[in-house]
Amino acid sequence: MRRIITVTVLNQSGVLNRVTGLMMKRQFNIESMTVGHTEQPTISKMTFVVHVEDAQKLEQLLKQLQKQIDVLKVQDLTDQALVERELALIKVQASATKRLELATLIEPFRAQIIDAGKQVVTYQLTGRPDKIDAFVELVRPYGIKELTRTGVTAFTREHQKVQTPIKLLTY
Repeated sequence: MRRIITVTVLNQSGVLNRVTGLMMKRQFNIESMTVGHTEQPTISKMTFVVHVEDAQKLEQLLKQLQKQIDVLKVQDLTDQALVERELALIKVQASATKRLELATLIEPFRAQIIDAGKQVVTYQLTGRPDKIDAFVELVRPYGIKELTRTGVTAFTREHQKVQTPIKLLTY
């Protein structure tokens, strides 16, 4: 199961190494990772996407992360209402005759052209990972020369959905 975990840390040398080292020791494969400053320059937030099949193993990891020096907060955001984004840069083979066709195809994705050459167009796309996956599959037949993705960054929405149980009416 895909899990999104954030780790808020003091912005100190070696913290990233300790956190990823703990994940490596516990044999978690990191699918993506982003790290950056928060609204406070002395604090950074790390966002990890990992695949976990064992809930107990995940719980142990979260507890061990929380015990690390310089770790302020650990959250598993997966089951919460959240804002999740990723950035992708995609170079696509696009001769002058194919560009209009590509422009029509990619319009719903709101991708931006950030560079263009005689035979290549570079698009910038932000959104959820599934949106980026769909875009990549759409342009793949034209020929992808190069692709790079930042990895997911996320945080919880202001208002969380409250799930109410469904009542079955009997007559």
